[in-house]
Amino acid sequence: MIDLRPNIIFLMTDQQRWDCIGRYNKHIQTPNIDRLADAGIVYSQAVCQAPMCVPSRYSMMYGLYPSQLGVRTNYDGITNEELLPADPLPELMRKAGYQTAGFGKTHWNHNAEGVSEPSARGFEHRAIGLSRANGHYEQGAIMMGDTHPERLEAYMDETKDYGAGEENANGYIGSTSRIPMNHHRDGWVAEQCLQFIEEDGIDSERPLFLYLSFLKPHAGYNVPQEFEDLYRIEDIPDIQQPPWELESDTHLAATDAINQESLDDYRQKRDVWEAMSSLERRRSTLRYWANCSWLDHYFGQVLDRLRERGVLDNALIVFCSDHGEMFSERRYRFSKYCLYDSSVRVPLVLSGSAIPRNKRGTTDDRPAELIDLVPTLSNVAGLQRNPMLPGLDLLGEAVRRGAFCEFHGKGVPVHSAPAYMWRTKEWKLILYLEGAVGNDGTHHQDILGELYDLVEDPNEWNNLYSQDGYTGIREQLKTELLMHLAIAWAKAPVFYDRRGLKGLERFETCRKELE
Repeated sequence: MIDLRPNIIFLMTDQQRWDCIGRYNKHIQTPNIDRLADAGIVYSQAVCQAPMCVPSRYSMMYGLYPSQLGVRTNYDGITNEELLPADPLPELMRKAGYQTAGFGKTHWNHNAEGVSEPSARGFEHRAIGLSRANGHYEQGAIMMGDTHPERLEAYMDETKDYGAGEENANGYIGSTSRIPMNHHRDGWVAEQCLQFIEEDGIDSERPLFLYLSFLKPHAGYNVPQEFEDLYRIEDIPDIQQPPWELESDTHLAATDAINQESLDDYRQKRDVWEAMSSLERRRSTLRYWANCSWLDHYFGQVLDRLRERGVLDNALIVFCSDHGEMFSERRYRFSKYCLYDSSVRVPLVLSGSAIPRNKRGTTDDRPAELIDLVPTLSNVAGLQRNPMLPGLDLLGEAVRRGAFCEFHGKGVPVHSAPAYMWRTKEWKLILYLEGAVGNDGTHHQDILGELYDLVEDPNEWNNLYSQDGYTGIREQLKTELLMHLAIAWAKAPVFYDRRGLKGLERFETCRKELE
């Protein structure tokens, strides 16, 4: 019997702002993503669930909020396979009968003592553009450090002055890359994906779940010359800055106050950027955009090969990023680590032949979250939806009042000021504490907040939280945030019960007992 379920092609970048695709920025050249948007649905109000890699990716892959998973910062990660609260997306697809192939970054944070052979968590074929020495190895994965150590060494040499995570000032300034494209980690990952497609890696007897996830446009900004040449520096605008000099009365200021390392990093970058000329600052923007174009080029190559193989004749294609990038806004802030739109909004597109014809080429402005991808793709794959998950089917008609994101600081959560966002198309509410959460749980009286009119103040410069005339909308958004979380937590407050059951298994057991 022929399996008529669509192939699922999941394309992902790291730290790509929502407005860094051609659909939203006339300066940026992303023709392949734009073609997906023209033939699919663009979710214009999509947000991530945490403005940093590890919790955002965990949340997206499990369909659960970071606090439900206990993965709140980049320091976290579930290393023990027996403690996973539910099956991640690749494992769901594998159990549903899909062939699963994963190329590039997942960021499970497997690198824990005693975890020698971490699971690939559902991927049958796996390739990672790193060395196994840094802890990102997954069982059975093809590693760039094993197959082409000289390429990886050349890349590391080119970026040796970019600092941890390639995120110091030099990383954001970037350079014209001197090494071949396939010596870059993303170039090697794209090469592995293309080889899999071209060399009969695809199982024609099963539908395909293919995940292709790049490390850029995350800093550092070393980019091949041919993609820099797509842009003219004269066309690049400088970043608009707020009228105030210092951040005050915001969750970002609270984070600065409690995390000296983060504050020092910000001050160092700010000193560099204030001393730059406008031309020098715009050169950095150009390189970020050029990286977006470079990855788009790889997406185009992969999609072309899949089309030639007939895979796209029946397919759903996803494109998204894990979070955004502040990119020198708010007085020369870089990276993510905050709840402002440049950090939490993400590009999200669903495309392909599986999209109903009447929805192709449309924009969906409902509040959307990356946790919606698990229920959406589960439905497409013919899986029974796990009713304990808080996400919605993006191809369905359900509408939530707003979108949620949480932030627990840049460091270890216990040392961080927690903040929670509720966002509609017109308004944003942020509730936060100035200090770390203590063991006594008595900080609720110290709650502070931010309120922004996103229509009149899209830069989020004017905090209306305590201003006269905004009490009604402030309290309405507070109530919506509270009830959203209450409903999400009530569905599955604990994913393991005393019998060791989890997720859908627990739900089915409880249902049978009630019958």
